[in-house]
Amino acid sequence: MDIFEKVSKDIVAAMKAKDKTRLDALRNVKKLFLEAKTAPGANDTLADDAALKIMQKLVKQGKDSAEIYVSQNRQDLADVELAQVAVIEEYLPKQLSSEELEAKLKKIIAEVGATSMKDMGKVMGTATSRLAGLAEGKAISEAVRKLLA
Repeated sequence: MDIFEKVSKDIVAAMKAKDKTRLDALRNVKKLFLEAKTAPGANDTLADDAALKIMQKLVKQGKDSAEIYVSQNRQDLADVELAQVAVIEEYLPKQLSSEELEAKLKKIIAEVGATSMKDMGKVMGTATSRLAGLAEGKAISEAVRKLLA
């Protein structure tokens, strides 16, 4: 069962359970999936890797929104965003711990022959493609900066 089917099935389960937070999050995900499936050139299909990218983008947007809400003293809205983010994160692959991320980045740095901050672009290009879905871009960037400094 692909991610699109699983989300559709889970929407029905959330309706039956009357779980509003889960239902809202999954409906938003499905809406974006449908938009991607019907986009020009998509041939009415959505690969799992494309679905994961959409979900990662939603998680990042949700976390960013929550930060803004907290900075504006709207914890109630931040809590709603973070609850929906938690639902979406259930579908994403397990994120690397900081130690695992650092170990993988050390290998990548050795492969590309990076020695200073000038080589950050080379490292980031390779790292973001290899670690897509396993770590957020911000976490990768911070770890690379720390390792090259």
